[in-house]
Amino acid sequence: MGVQSIDLPRLIGSAAAPPPVTPAAVKWLDRAAATPARACLWLTLIALFLFLPGFVSMPPLDRDEPRFAQASRQMIETGDAVSIRFQGEARNKKPVGIYWLQAGAVEAARTLGVPDALRTIWIYRLPSLAGAIGAVLLTFWAALAFMSRRYAFIAALLFASTILIGAEARLAKTDAVVTATVVMAMGALARAYLARTESAGVPQRRRSLPFVFWTAIAIGILVKGPITPMVPLLAGLSLALTERWRQAPLGRWKHWVGMLRPGVGLIWCVLLIAPWFVLILVATHGTFFADAVGGDMLGKVASVQELHGAPPGAYLLAFFVAAWPLAPVAILAVPAVWRGWREPAIAVLLAWLVPTWLVFEIVPTKLPHYVLPLYPAIAILAAMALERGALVVRSPLVRAIAVELAALVPLGTTVGAIVLGYFLGLAPGMLSLAMAPIIIIGTVLLVRFLWRALAPPSGADDLIAPIFALVALAVAFEALVFQGLLSSPFFEPFAISPRLVAAAEAARKEGMCDRLSLATVSYREPSLVFLTDTSLLMTDPRGAAAFLEKAPCRAAFVEIQDEAAFRDSLLPDAPIDLAGRVGGIAMNGGKSLNIGVFVRQGSSP
Repeated sequence: MGVQSIDLPRLIGSAAAPPPVTPAAVKWLDRAAATPARACLWLTLIALFLFLPGFVSMPPLDRDEPRFAQASRQMIETGDAVSIRFQGEARNKKPVGIYWLQAGAVEAARTLGVPDALRTIWIYRLPSLAGAIGAVLLTFWAALAFMSRRYAFIAALLFASTILIGAEARLAKTDAVVTATVVMAMGALARAYLARTESAGVPQRRRSLPFVFWTAIAIGILVKGPITPMVPLLAGLSLALTERWRQAPLGRWKHWVGMLRPGVGLIWCVLLIAPWFVLILVATHGTFFADAVGGDMLGKVASVQELHGAPPGAYLLAFFVAAWPLAPVAILAVPAVWRGWREPAIAVLLAWLVPTWLVFEIVPTKLPHYVLPLYPAIAILAAMALERGALVVRSPLVRAIAVELAALVPLGTTVGAIVLGYFLGLAPGMLSLAMAPIIIIGTVLLVRFLWRALAPPSGADDLIAPIFALVALAVAFEALVFQGLLSSPFFEPFAISPRLVAAAEAARKEGMCDRLSLATVSYREPSLVFLTDTSLLMTDPRGAAAFLEKAPCRAAFVEIQDEAAFRDSLLPDAPIDLAGRVGGIAMNGGKSLNIGVFVRQGSSP
């Protein structure tokens, strides 16, 4: 009987290998996404964890947020729900939708008894919060046209955790709501396009698709004009041209376009948007359209506006920060997307993403939030690659790049904030002191976790736990940035307007005035108007002197560079005192500020 040789390394390896088991993260994911309703509930809860830190406590952030909030406030004060104004100036830049939503939120808060609701900025942020959560849930709905519920949940989770949607959820602006309308429209268009083939798994006829699509277009137009219709228009043109290039059967594109009922849909859309457009046309004698289209929209296309210019490619570079932690996952998905670009599912997502992205790159005026409505398409592409097991990479270099991108933003921001605070003498809040080491340690552990999970022979299930770890790190990171930094003493030097208001309030109490009438010289940030009064006078040094001399119980904010001219304009015996000073750093431009609070005391007029 011969002696059989024993392969000892192989025997040891097989004995040491554990039996295959379903990872705990996958089990939880399957439970969370067991039904659409349960998935939406979990996504809403996770989105609230991501979006709520700092939502109430952050001061108004100049300049766009307080401009929108102040215009909405003036709608309530004047009872004019048609015209849009900032103090006495017509704000003919965006349609009325966001102002109606903000004014409605404030009126509801006043009805519920919220004190000083007109000057409480977080109430004006509620439509943005709702829009951001809506965009997350609609990303899940749109992704269901392409993949299973498990990975549609992952797509929505990746989008929800991006820094950019987290920022827009906390700002009283248009972009979170507009993103929701774009996802809603593109989800309907994708279903119509994929319904061409039985293999797409989409019913051949969806009676609700035209209503969903055209309602989204109408809401988007009322909120931000051309952005919402532009994305599906460019996507539809790209798909039609691609089919023509591939010599697809004649009329195929007409089939999926016809499913959206463009004739009836356009009529429905016009019925929704026409009443306000007619009213604003009459109220402004046509100047709204001249300013909004000729001044704002075409101005941004033709030239750089408000110093927000950048060369082509700027959005791509910004993506690696603004889209963290989606960005490193998206990088890993690029090869799979490149290989499958001819597939209908990937083609419609690329049509959503690429044409509009190129348009924004070409336009001279650039702001990071312009491309936010395209992030859901990237998240869905990344989740699709994950579902196919295409995120595992053999190249150590590619793996290293992805891992470094995953770690760079949280580590860089945390360490940068610590260094900046040290050199500027900024005091961190207690949450910052607690969260900073958690983020640093968590990022280091995540790097090791990702490095192993991305290496072969890992599969799709092995990557779900690292993605959950990325999302958990995003929760901690957003808590650090928006609550621990922007809502703490760390941010106090930049929060000039709230401290000016506090100084004026202290002077009012000291002078026993019922209220103070206010003027400001040089410092003219919209947040100061919002936090004080619509009647805030913005003037020059001579005007401020005349304002104070006219009546008691008045105060003027005068920047130090204008103080000499201001004092020279005062009468020698004017009963005006310097009540205090507020110093800091301008949020826009970084200029050092030193503002005197000059008060004329006296009995209330």
